[in-house]
Amino acid sequence: MSALPDAATEARAKELRQLLNQAAHAYYVLDAPQMEDAVYDRLYRELLELEQNDPQLIRSDSPTQRVGGPPAAGFSSVEHRITLLSLDNAFNAEELQAWDERLGRQLEQSEGQRREFVCELKIDGNALALSYEHGVLVRAATRGDGSRGEDITANVRTIQAVPLRLQLEQPPAWVEVRGEAFIPDDTFAAINADRQQRGEALFANPRNACAGTLRQLDPKVVAARRLDFFAYTLHLPAEARGPSSQWQALEWLEAAGFRVNPHRERTSGAAGVIAFYQRWDEERHQLPYATDGVVVKLDALEQQQLAGFTQKAPRWAIALKYAAEEAPSRLLRLVAQVGRTGKVTPVAEFEPVALAGTSVSRATLHNADRLVELDLHGGDTIVVRKAGEIIPEVVRVLSELRPAGAERLELPSHCPECGSLLVREAGEAATCCVNSSCPAILRGALRHWVGRDAMDVDGLGGKLIEQLVDRGLVGSIADLYRLDAALLASLERMGEQSATNLINALQASRQRPWHRLLYALGIHHIGSVNAKTLAAAFPSWSALQAADEESLNDLYGIGPEISQSLQQWCSTTANQALMSQLAELELPLAASSDSTGGGPGPLTGKTLVLTGTLPNLSRTEAQGLIEAAGGKMTGSVSKKTSYLVAGSEAGSKLEKANKLGITVIDEAGLQQLLQP
Repeated sequence: MSALPDAATEARAKELRQLLNQAAHAYYVLDAPQMEDAVYDRLYRELLELEQNDPQLIRSDSPTQRVGGPPAAGFSSVEHRITLLSLDNAFNAEELQAWDERLGRQLEQSEGQRREFVCELKIDGNALALSYEHGVLVRAATRGDGSRGEDITANVRTIQAVPLRLQLEQPPAWVEVRGEAFIPDDTFAAINADRQQRGEALFANPRNACAGTLRQLDPKVVAARRLDFFAYTLHLPAEARGPSSQWQALEWLEAAGFRVNPHRERTSGAAGVIAFYQRWDEERHQLPYATDGVVVKLDALEQQQLAGFTQKAPRWAIALKYAAEEAPSRLLRLVAQVGRTGKVTPVAEFEPVALAGTSVSRATLHNADRLVELDLHGGDTIVVRKAGEIIPEVVRVLSELRPAGAERLELPSHCPECGSLLVREAGEAATCCVNSSCPAILRGALRHWVGRDAMDVDGLGGKLIEQLVDRGLVGSIADLYRLDAALLASLERMGEQSATNLINALQASRQRPWHRLLYALGIHHIGSVNAKTLAAAFPSWSALQAADEESLNDLYGIGPEISQSLQQWCSTTANQALMSQLAELELPLAASSDSTGGGPGPLTGKTLVLTGTLPNLSRTEAQGLIEAAGGKMTGSVSKKTSYLVAGSEAGSKLEKANKLGITVIDEAGLQQLLQP
């Protein structure tokens, strides 16, 4: 074992780390250099020499660790401590105003009452989740699917605007920081100029270049491309006394050493938001980086909590997007596409056009009403754009360029897949095939079932699914588990080994947890995040089937739209038959015994809600104790709440509990309830 470094050397290394990190923060974040380059280089070389002579001096927050280590073999998948949700979009003042009015109703505020918002420029980059423990960066991950992302810590360490150690005297035990990595315009131009000189393919735009850079396996390549970063939100432990508003959160991030976009404003009411949006529609073109809109957030964090979430996005925030780039093209044909729910969507296929850095040749037209609205005819010249610079859409038709004698285009009256008469219910926008045996519906359901985030059945791709359905070998999800290797081996492009591998993959999928199967069923509005929430609260198919609407709505992130969709699915005879078949085939229709909590206990059958800060227990610790005692934790107070556990600074939940006559206890009362 090597000897420990002497105290003087260790103290000097610590001093050098502090000096160099402060200098980098002043240069890259504050844009106010405080040290000459030659001095920085001399101190950096001194620290590097100390660390090389004695590797025990190396710390994760050392500036020498921003670029280091060999190229990675690949990126591991990591689960986010807190889900990264996306934002709903608005594209004009009217949509913003409608969102603001909905928000007022959700907060039960009087009509005309003005809400306080924070407006921040929406950077056109890539979202990152940064995890700090006791002030030191321990992990950086991509957004991924919101629940899981890729661990790209080594690459993010190369971004000078990301502090390796928070500049706080007493950092919290942990903090999750969210923000946007991006490539400035001049850096992007230099990267493409270099690639052109070397005969390499050019990046389409800064956002694509940033995404590709973050997934480079060699951190030295990432460092050379000089990515930048703006932080925009944070999450702290329940026991930490953090900011009470979004504005204070941004100030907290600045104090901790992050770059926060200076072009932000606190406004009162939708009118203030629109004024900020309109001003920056012109001024944004002078910025040294790309921005495609304004992110609007309720300022008060307590109001954010009251507003809550939909399945995919917070209700208290919205992205107000700027007009997208548009391009004309000639319509080639209209096709009808049948989805896994039976919904028939008209799809326009047109001559390829370049939009926002990619080639586009197809766009969905949503429904029959949109077809009528566009007045689409064969051979029309159409104007196409990318909604939110992501999803292609047809904006309008240039009818003055319409060919003579062109015929109006409409959805077919019968399903293009099975020939059944299509149905459109009164008051509904969607036209649907209601034949549950329709091959298109079955193929879509099977593709969803075997997907990576669902049952993850390797080797069962779209082509093989088509064969199985077209030959009548599979008529339901359950039939997948009745296949045998000999039958599969007889199919086109399937040998004995491939067939055996697929049977093994199907067998392995029987071990997937209950929440994965729940998501795999493809129930409308039930995404992977909501499936986890539901599976945790109702650890079996029988418990979920028996759940009433009120208990479903009590769950964090589950609202009336989701609960109604779930109950409708559960009450359908065909779906009940499917679940019975899956049970007979020994699929996981319940959580495993090691994931259902502590079983019967003093709180069995009781529902508890926690509000405020407890003196000794964190929220996570309190929830663990409650669940271990057989109780259930929910996020909102209702008539079915057994107890409200109230700590200091309790808010609206305490008021609601008092109104409903719910028993309110403190931490000592909780500990008493936990006694057997």
